[in-house]
Amino acid sequence: MAGRPRGGTADKRQAILGGALTVFARDGYARSSIDAIAAEANVSTRTIYNHFQDKATLFQVVIQESADRVAARHIELIDRYLRKVTDPEEDLVDFGLAIGDPGEEEQTHFALVRQVHAESEHIPRAAVEAWLRSGPLKVRQALASRLAGIPGLDLPDPERAALHLMRLITPDPIPLRPPTPEETRAHVTAGIRAFLYGYRRADAPA
Repeated sequence: MAGRPRGGTADKRQAILGGALTVFARDGYARSSIDAIAAEANVSTRTIYNHFQDKATLFQVVIQESADRVAARHIELIDRYLRKVTDPEEDLVDFGLAIGDPGEEEQTHFALVRQVHAESEHIPRAAVEAWLRSGPLKVRQALASRLAGIPGLDLPDPERAALHLMRLITPDPIPLRPPTPEETRAHVTAGIRAFLYGYRRADAPA
């Protein structure tokens, strides 16, 4: 087992947040305990309470900071692939494939998000609102801004269009088996084509 985190307050805070993210993503909010988080972070429960008032406060900080990190990556991908769109279908498919290929940290974050959906009635509302502001809403606004600049589309409500796009390309959260790369590309391509068909301007070339 690794030793207790060395260093000052910032190091211990990061150890607590990392341990809490792991435990909350694995066990959910209601079933997680400060004792379990302390064990995962390899700190004492007293150390946790020195940094965070209670479990609710800790959960809100965990999900907000995790959402901030994931949103930053997603916004970077939005800017990379959609800053200058020359072929809407090709560029949007490339974006969809990139955003649908999460790293390990993102996988943990989305496991936490699934716990939020499953336990929404038991999670403090302030934590849910902090997550929405820091993650989904921020990303949706960035995506809406880029979609509004794509020629040939009619987007009376760009943020709603951004929500539609993400729902069309998001994979099954609990697949029977991991999809092959070919299946993933087919899914994303079909979603992008449905999006472009639905939002193509009436006078735009088919």
